[in-house]
Amino acid sequence: MSAKLESLLRLMAVQASYTYERMAGIGVGHAATPLLRDVFAQRPARDRREAIARSADFFNSHPYLASVAVGAVVKAERDGVPGPVISRLRTALSGPLGALGDQLIWAGWVPTLIGIALIAAHAFGIWAIVALLVVHNILRVWITAWGLELGLREGLGVGAALQRSWLPLGAVEAQRAAALAVGVAVPIVVGRVLAAAPPAAIAVTVAAGLVGATLTILPATKTRVTGLRFGLALVALAVITAGVLR
Repeated sequence: MSAKLESLLRLMAVQASYTYERMAGIGVGHAATPLLRDVFAQRPARDRREAIARSADFFNSHPYLASVAVGAVVKAERDGVPGPVISRLRTALSGPLGALGDQLIWAGWVPTLIGIALIAAHAFGIWAIVALLVVHNILRVWITAWGLELGLREGLGVGAALQRSWLPLGAVEAQRAAALAVGVAVPIVVGRVLAAAPPAAIAVTVAAGLVGATLTILPATKTRVTGLRFGLALVALAVITAGVLR
């Protein structure tokens, strides 16, 4: 197995080593180790250990894009960049990679795939969910491999390369796609669920939706009541009601 492939496989599990002190740092260092082993094969073992220790220092970003930092740090170590400069590079990449990853993945392609799966579930049943998981994991492997290649190619210039890449615009477009997919899926799913419901249930559902929309829009409550919080409150209320009526 090549060092790059081993590093890529380790990046798939970078979230398995989160700690309060270093966040994803240990996972990033573990993923960079096979590549650093090759870089320092002909150099003193002490230099290799110091490079691995730098790679395992505190690092917090989106886990799917941590490969960008791994590749850039390995390229910088290969080029003989001083250790303090490499540490500053890791720190500088942490925030942007976290923000771009959140926008592209958590607010972009994940809700997009969920919306599509909800729409397709009526026709394909459980296979729509299976397809959702398969596509998500293919995208996860692809973007991790892309980030690793980008970092290994650009090194210290990876920040500018990220700005020139498809990623910033892709994050914006992914969020638009998510809004469209979820916006289409919600009325379809609600229509299916309420198709055979009595008028009273429909009235309660509509009322809950209006209350939630109002609370998330009003200036006095919109900073405290989000769609997620209101949805979780409704789920809790439904569970309690079901328990009482049982």
